Amino acid sequence: MARRASSSAHPVWMLIAAALILGAVAGGYLLYSKGSDPYRTMTSLPVQDYLQNSNSLRGNVYKVDVTIVESLKYSQLAGRLFSVEVNGNDRLPVLVPAEFNHVNIERGQRFFLKVAVEEKGILRAQDLKKA
Repeated sequence: MARRASSSAHPVWMLIAAALILGAVAGGYLLYSKGSDPYRTMTSLPVQDYLQNSNSLRGNVYKVDVTIVESLKYSQLAGRLFSVEVNGNDRLPVLVPAEFNHVNIERGQRFFLKVAVEEKGILRAQDLKKA
């Protein structure tokens, strides 16, 4: 019986396949990380402008990616006041209305917030999603 010649995959094809797989994994990661922000089409809160003069932003709605630092105050009617960290170093107060009292918010958790700058520069959460 005659033996068939065996051929192995060419090393160039193996490199091309590895590059395609790596590209697919990197693309999936980018889509997942960008796609997880439910408010990606909204403008981010200009934190430095807010800290300098919050009244100039009154009436506008922004998105903020925050980490909960601590709970400052709780009222069953008004909601909860939290100190949140934005951009890793700036701390802001955010009022989370009573309609979100069912959401378990704890120190160290990350949230995407849709906030409105209200009278006297108060940030009031209009919507929130856990990151």
